[in-house]
Amino acid sequence: MAVHTAAHHSSGQVLPFRESLLAMLGISFVTMLVALDQTVVGTALPTIVSELKGFELYAWVATSYLLTSVITVPIFGRLGDYYGRKPFVIASIVLFTAASVLCGAANDMLFLVLARGLQGIGGGMLVGTAFACIPDLFPDSVVRLRWQVMMSSAFGIANAVGPSLGGFLTQYYGWRSVFYVNLPVGLLSLFFVWRYLPHLRHIEHRGKMRLDWPGAVLIAVALGCLQLFVELLPKHGVTPGVAALLAVTAVSAWALWNWEKRFEHAILPVDMFRNKALAALFTLAVLGGFSMFSLLFYAPLLFQGGFGLSPKDAGLVITPLVVFITIGSIVNGRIVTRIRNPNAMLYVGFALLALSCLGAVIATHSMPRPLLMTFMVLGGVGLGFVMPNLTVFAQQTAGREHLGIATALLQSLRMIGGMIGTALTGTLVTHMYASGVRNALSADGAEHWFSQMGDPQILINRDEQGTLLGQLAQAGHNGAALLEAARESLVGAIHVGLAVAAVVAVVSVWQSRRVPHVKIRRVEPVVHAD
Repeated sequence: MAVHTAAHHSSGQVLPFRESLLAMLGISFVTMLVALDQTVVGTALPTIVSELKGFELYAWVATSYLLTSVITVPIFGRLGDYYGRKPFVIASIVLFTAASVLCGAANDMLFLVLARGLQGIGGGMLVGTAFACIPDLFPDSVVRLRWQVMMSSAFGIANAVGPSLGGFLTQYYGWRSVFYVNLPVGLLSLFFVWRYLPHLRHIEHRGKMRLDWPGAVLIAVALGCLQLFVELLPKHGVTPGVAALLAVTAVSAWALWNWEKRFEHAILPVDMFRNKALAALFTLAVLGGFSMFSLLFYAPLLFQGGFGLSPKDAGLVITPLVVFITIGSIVNGRIVTRIRNPNAMLYVGFALLALSCLGAVIATHSMPRPLLMTFMVLGGVGLGFVMPNLTVFAQQTAGREHLGIATALLQSLRMIGGMIGTALTGTLVTHMYASGVRNALSADGAEHWFSQMGDPQILINRDEQGTLLGQLAQAGHNGAALLEAARESLVGAIHVGLAVAAVVAVVSVWQSRRVPHVKIRRVEPVVHAD
């Protein structure tokens, strides 16, 4: 084991330039793995649901991944603080890639949801450890912001290619190929991380640590019950079962809070939430996740199911959203270290995200494509201003001792926001769409066809549409008009869901005032490296 000397400290990094570059390449490929999966799957999802026939589980393909990620991110963020991050990054790449293969092999929606849950465990390990490697390698936040451009670029390449690649693969090679595309990226990231990422760990964390398994179980119970509550309430109303879920959520959250106050190596350090600056950043992470994931998961359904675009065309319209997250991050890195008040970037970012959601709310089938893409650009730039700053601000505020767990918690809370956002939007869409279709069919005396039209998959599957139109014509109904009414119901339902996301983004602008003034300052690295 070698201790890096002060010669490297002056540059704000623990390794010389070449070693830093190769290590960052490894982390960048890991980032690409997660980003590629999210964007490719998002575009392919309507087609997947159409083939596997299970729209009631549409939201769960996203939320099962988010739920398991949310639970594992803080666990491995904490473990990485104590034992170094490299072994966990390697394990997570292997697990994530293997789970991707299982997703591609799924024959029904339940299997896919379970495989996505396993993939989420790998994704949570990745996010909890890989993201925190960067402040380990570059303790000086000014130097770190420069190097983060590499990760932003990798994120951008994956995001630029993702939606179009998802649409292209789905259209020409079937939806299973969107999961298998993770194999080559996984192998590439595994090679670079294994070979070049140093095993860094903090000197003060060399002692043994007891794992907080009760804390992990309580987090899982609280979040799982919350997820079920959000899903079931709009469908079934306040039933004894739904009320019981809310009660279990509240009790387990209370038990978690009290347990974590007493446990020495708490998975969720309660003192971090008492820090006003961190509490404000954590709140913004939840709100930002709500708006971000609602837009990322339901804009493709709006364009494909609502506007009738092909998977490839929908991918092209979505592409600016994810590409400009990267461009926004790079621009942000140039600006935030030069302005007197870095907090201003949060206000601008959330305002642009709100405008993007509002743009999607007023979007219509006849709206010019360049205008739709402009709305996506606004969202991308906004997220590019928000996400890196929340991370850097939290790392600055938390200090070295809680660096890994602060980074991990921020990612976790963003996912919790996303989980609530996708579940709430999903239940709104399912409920409102079914209601609109039932009304249209009743008015035409065609209630018999509700079982076929009550699921939005009919708006995406062209073959099934043809069969249904033939059946309706034989029975004397205007099938084209009924399908158009179904499309209008879906568009209206998604518009309401995205309007909620826009309101949440506006609330985020208001909440940004609670973040105390952050100064981007230089710090010295103190680590051991193998």
